[in-house]
Amino acid sequence: MHRRVRQPRADWPAQLDRVGVTYHSLDGGYWREDVAYELSETQVDDLASATSSLHRLCVEAVERIIREDRFADLHIPEQWRARIIDSYERQEPSLYGRFDFWYDGIGSPKLLEYNADTPTSLLEAAVGQWGWLRETCPEADQFNSLHERLIGQWRAIRRRASNDLLHLACLDGSDEDRQTVTYLADTANQAGWRVQTLPIEQIGWEPERRRFVDHRNEPISALFKLYPWEWMCQDAFAAELPRSSMMVLEPAWKQVLSHKGLLALLWEWYPDHPNLLPAFLSGPGDCAAYVKKPFWSREGANISIVNGDQVLTTAGPYDAQLSVYQQYMPLPVFEGWHPVIGSWVVGDEPAGMGIREDRELIHGNQSRFVPHFVVKDVLNT
Repeated sequence: MHRRVRQPRADWPAQLDRVGVTYHSLDGGYWREDVAYELSETQVDDLASATSSLHRLCVEAVERIIREDRFADLHIPEQWRARIIDSYERQEPSLYGRFDFWYDGIGSPKLLEYNADTPTSLLEAAVGQWGWLRETCPEADQFNSLHERLIGQWRAIRRRASNDLLHLACLDGSDEDRQTVTYLADTANQAGWRVQTLPIEQIGWEPERRRFVDHRNEPISALFKLYPWEWMCQDAFAAELPRSSMMVLEPAWKQVLSHKGLLALLWEWYPDHPNLLPAFLSGPGDCAAYVKKPFWSREGANISIVNGDQVLTTAGPYDAQLSVYQQYMPLPVFEGWHPVIGSWVVGDEPAGMGIREDRELIHGNQSRFVPHFVVKDVLNT
């Protein structure tokens, strides 16, 4: 794995605008293509294998949390649990998720967290960097089958739905979220769905018919929501969710997988797994250095790295939450930048990757997206 200097396309902002990555210049420049990461085929195989293995363990963990009634360990409120159990037992379908990995190209990938409910950076990974590859190094490959797999998974989900109308919603104030939902609507449409996008604030409840409706009072039978379950469970209409037959994506059982306390249960059940780091719920255990992560924190907020007398902490709104403690493994350094691999799952299969990098050891919303390319392994003779 190498960080290579590249010549940016002269019209790269216009190219990204055309495919919907309109937020490319936020925070001083979210997208950068003056550099790119080079990976070998073997390294991509390692990432795909880790993704497949960990996704399987995570799905097994949901079943085990239910069977052993470990909800209290994760401090998941009792009123949320029945919905999670019902969702899992009915095997409600899932669209996608993103693992965040420590990876230096040499050692085994290590799981930092699983963004299983509302993962973003999808559009730039699926479409933005693919267009960059085709224009700048068409002779190379890329770990990226996201677009095709999304269409395929939407087709599979369509077979579980009561009709072919899909609503897709997010908060109205985020350009990135709106563009992500627009892209997912396009992939769903290519899979045969009729689609309707709307701000999640415009969804209402019709008590007489016990159904959710959109801004035109049309019933919502299938909803993709780029909106966290832990927020939705506290909204005004939360009590109506169990009374509705609406299919929700991501399903409620994915709420368990997006919970950072899952890291501790995975380590308890699968100690010494090559892709896991030691993690604990009641404190740092025997970790000499550790990362403290609030259960529901997002975008690097309220994360603390404790390494002896050195403590690095980020601000945010999650400081009152309970936390998981994970062994600290310093991010690799490439020319002063720390990359994190975002490895995607669509359905149950590895589907591609994106890379974000930062000068800081704790990634946040301002970390930069950098494209990648894959070269053939060099055989020693």
